[in-house]
Parts: sequence; C-alpha cells; structure tokens
Amino acid sequence: MHTITNFCINESFNHFSFPSHASHVSSQSPSPFEPAFYHQAKGVPEWEQAMKNELDALNANNTWDIVKLPKGKKPISCRWVYKVKLKADGLVERFKARLVAKGFTQKEEIEFHETYSPVVKFTTVRSLVALAVKNHWDIHQFDVNNAFLHGKLHEEVYMRLPPGHENTSQSLVCKLKKSLYGLKQASRQWYSKLSEALHQQGYKHSPNDHSLFLKNNGSSLVIVAIYVDDILVTGNNTEDIFKLKAFLHDKFQIKDLGFLNFFLGIEFKKVKDGMVAHQTKFIKELLQTYNVHDTTSVTTPLPYQDRFVLFGTVFEPIQQNTLTTSS
Repeated sequence: MHTITNFCINESFNHFSFPSHASHVSSQSPSPFEPAFYHQAKGVPEWEQAMKNELDALNANNTWDIVKLPKGKKPISCRWVYKVKLKADGLVERFKARLVAKGFTQKEEIEFHETYSPVVKFTTVRSLVALAVKNHWDIHQFDVNNAFLHGKLHEEVYMRLPPGHENTSQSLVCKLKKSLYGLKQASRQWYSKLSEALHQQGYKHSPNDHSLFLKNNGSSLVIVAIYVDDILVTGNNTEDIFKLKAFLHDKFQIKDLGFLNFFLGIEFKKVKDGMVAHQTKFIKELLQTYNVHDTTSVTTPLPYQDRFVLFGTVFEPIQQNTLTTSS
C-alpha cells in the first residue's frame, strides 16, 4: 500500500471536496463474511459458485494433470482463499475464491529457482498520470483474469487435490503444468509470459522501470504500466491502444475496467483541467479497523480550544484534551 497525502495534478484542486468520513463511514453497511476455511464456505451459494468458477478456469487453462504420486515425491498442500471484492464506493462487486498453493513448503533448486518479479514503481505511476493529464490522454485500466495461471511451470511440482474436489482418492495428486497462486515462482513466470507477449507487439521495457513498456513509432506513443495483473495503458494513439486490448484479451482474457478510477489503493477522480488522487476508501477502512469510524472529524490536528503560554523556549498547553470524541 502506497500512502499519499498530497498528490494532485489540477489547477483547481481547492474546488474539489472530499466526503466527510463521519457521514459516510458510519452509514456504510458491513462487508459480507469472508470465510477463513473451506468448511465455512461450503454450502454458501455465493462461495460455492466462486469456487466452481475458479476450478472451471483452472481446468480450462489445463493447469494440471491428475496422476498417481510417484514414489519418493512429496506433494505440497493447497487451500482456498476467499475475498469479497468491493467497488470504490464500498458496494460488493463480486465474491472471489482463489486456490492457493502452499508454496512455503517448496524445496529450492528442486521445485523452484528464481522468484524475483518486477512491479511498476509508484513514482512511475505518478509520472504517467501527470504526463497523461498534461497531454489530455485517457488512461485505460484493466486486469488479467487468473494471471498467474498463464505462466509456464518448468519444475516438477505435485500438489494435493483441492478441498472439495470431486475426486477424493488419497493416491491421486495434481501434477502442475502451469503456475499457480502461492507458488514461489508464480509472479516471475507471469511477468515473463506477459513481457514476452508485449515484446511480440513491438513494446520495449524502460531501462529505468522494467514494468513500464513503450511503443514509439514516429509521432505515435503508447505506454503500458504493469503491477502484477493490474495494467494501465495511455498514449496518443487510440487505435493502437484498442489493438493492444484486443490482443491481450485474446491471449489472456482481460477484464476491461474502463478509464482509471482505482489503482493500488488510490482513488482517481477527474476534475476540471486535471485529476485528483486520494485515499478516502483506504482511510474509511483504516478507521473501521481500529473502531474509530464514529468519531467526530475536526478541522485542525490540535484541540482548537487549548490555550498556550510561553514556558522556557517552547509553547506548552495549559490543559490536555483528546483530539477526537465519540459522536
């Protein structure tokens, strides 16, 4: 999470007002329950459907073969991870169930080798947004469905059958053919697959940030920023941008999120002559986490009613009051 306090590319920022957390957080309905274990999700229609969708995607991707465990091999375990995906306004977008391998049991040099994978720097994102705003370019945003599943797996890795799998035989395991979330090399394999596809389309990565790709043909410029499976695209050639979208959707199945709205925990809002980035949603969640979302907001970081007197070389308050009070 990148915390920002003042990030504004806008000449009329003073005319933009953020919603009061006191009036919005307290009225926000709580998020649906997120199970921690399979037995908690079993029997709940939303989570059953989410798990089915995940298994269907894994099977369609030819992620594994069901085989008998060879002698001398030890399979790694796996588990379900459940997440309620929320929109920027706090409403439920979808229920997501992800099958995650317990990669911490993998043996180095046998079941994995290199693991490092670059992600776009936040300073690069700021510069990209500033460039797009200055040149009046639209910033397109999309993510890749089950991104890690597209990475090829070169090592021999066996995994136990997922909880809830229709085949309950104790002697059968999954021989992984594609990368899976939780594997130590998963992120690296996905980056390798995506960068290879972009290179085929004429994009070259920046020497200053290997998750920033550019395609420059004369007066045409298209820029791609990648943070794992979240992708931003901008530039002055709309035709090339839509060609790139079509290519990536055909190769990986992407979800088009429209224009830049929410990225890396930052909310982006278009205003007159610019764009404002803020973290209202993050602040709301932080207040709820520490159970202070019902406190009354104040206009100053210090109690305004305190009186100060000169004592030595510093000013000290006569009395100490709390900064926030319960509403």
